[in-house]
Amino acid sequence: MTSAFTALDLFVLVAYLAGTTWLGIWLGRGQKDAKDYFIAGQQIPWWAILFSVVATETSALTFISIPGVAYLGNLGFLQVATGYLLGRIVVAYTLLPRYYHGELVTAYALLERRFGLHTRRFASVTFMVTRGFGDSVRIFATAIPIAIIIGPALPEGYTRPVSILVLGILTLIYTYHGGMRAVVWTDVVQTVVYLLGGIGAVYLIGQGVDGGWGAIFSQAGAAGKLRGIDFYTGFDRPHTVFAGLIGGAFLSMASHGADQLIVQRLLTASSLGDARKALIGSGVAVIAQFALFLIIGIGLWAFFENRAFPAPDAIFPTFIVENMPSGMTGLVVAAILAASMSTLSGSINSLGAATTHDIYLPLTRRAADDPATLKMGKLFSLLWGVALLTASLLYRAQGTPVVIVALSIASFTYGALLGGFFLGMLWHRAVQRDAILGMATGIFVMTFVVFSKQLGPLLPGIGGTLASFSTIAWPWYVLIGTTVTMATGILSSLTHAAPPPRAA
Repeated sequence: MTSAFTALDLFVLVAYLAGTTWLGIWLGRGQKDAKDYFIAGQQIPWWAILFSVVATETSALTFISIPGVAYLGNLGFLQVATGYLLGRIVVAYTLLPRYYHGELVTAYALLERRFGLHTRRFASVTFMVTRGFGDSVRIFATAIPIAIIIGPALPEGYTRPVSILVLGILTLIYTYHGGMRAVVWTDVVQTVVYLLGGIGAVYLIGQGVDGGWGAIFSQAGAAGKLRGIDFYTGFDRPHTVFAGLIGGAFLSMASHGADQLIVQRLLTASSLGDARKALIGSGVAVIAQFALFLIIGIGLWAFFENRAFPAPDAIFPTFIVENMPSGMTGLVVAAILAASMSTLSGSINSLGAATTHDIYLPLTRRAADDPATLKMGKLFSLLWGVALLTASLLYRAQGTPVVIVALSIASFTYGALLGGFFLGMLWHRAVQRDAILGMATGIFVMTFVVFSKQLGPLLPGIGGTLASFSTIAWPWYVLIGTTVTMATGILSSLTHAAPPPRAA
């Protein structure tokens, strides 16, 4: 059957958006200072933080793209998800305890303790630039599936900007008023919404295939699509045991140990023990969540009888448009927006926190509990929200899929940030100049590794070398960047006298 975006779908969607916005504003009542605004007074229960962490790393790209991965391939992506869990365990027992030794609001304050203020600023600005560019692309990408699903309901050319503006403005309203408390609790609601959308899709797919899920698994098994382990040892495949466990672990260590977006959520817990439970538990939850979306992809492969699609990201939206009943389509559109609103709200708040605590307070020497600091924190959050929306409206689709663009932007700096933290923990001879030189070199080298295809034609003298970089699979990027950063910092530290002993 063919389903249009009906009045019932619109009602479901509007009710969700209005309810989420109202909840976020209501949660913002009674804020006293910047600590309340940015880390919710460290009063959030661990299970809510767990949901928030999972929701934050589940963008609309994940919701739409992961089924396409299984449709075209198999369950091999679970190897990467397992690496994500290993990386979280390392962070829980290395970096996380250091964040709880003091009143920290941003991850990069830890670098100031170890190296100095300039290192903190360098890392924080690196985070802000890459997070700003990366998430503006993610907001743009959200409008792609929305355009496929509800495009006919709006005049041609208006679907994408309208989707971006509605999504962005409502998210900005509740994030501005509610701060991190609103971000976390709306994340909990949003996680439930998109999981309901996924579970609903599983049910409908089973109803649409003769023999149900038993027949689906039988066909998929015979075709090799249930294969989840690949022991290939090369660096050119992303979904292998080695790329997943090693590369995935380093990616997770960077995203959950050196990225303010996630670290800020962990700092809302009342204790180190609660933060650990939230962090490690989120790794288990993410594996289950990826399994759900991959199973949807396997089901769609059987449902569409391996039909060819113009792009992997069109597979799930096509099923939504053509086969979901009225009301359910509205829920799934709400689920896509939920995944994006979670990422956007967290980005706005974390960018505001980094600007306030890493740049503004050291320059003005104001106290964190000064009422003026709370006002400036809200202002910075507002400005970042406007900047993200403006950039997403100005972005124009390239030949490269937007998911690859978004991942690439983050990948070429994650290794440098993680390498800076590890350099501080593991190499006591390093000083501030070693850390900054190491991180700058890591970013420089990873620019060539990540963007080798784009840079090759512009640099003919080294085109052949760059071509070899282009075959490296994305899970290895963070490990390479971390290694380059630490090696450079260590070598630099050997050019000067060892500093006096100092706590990391």
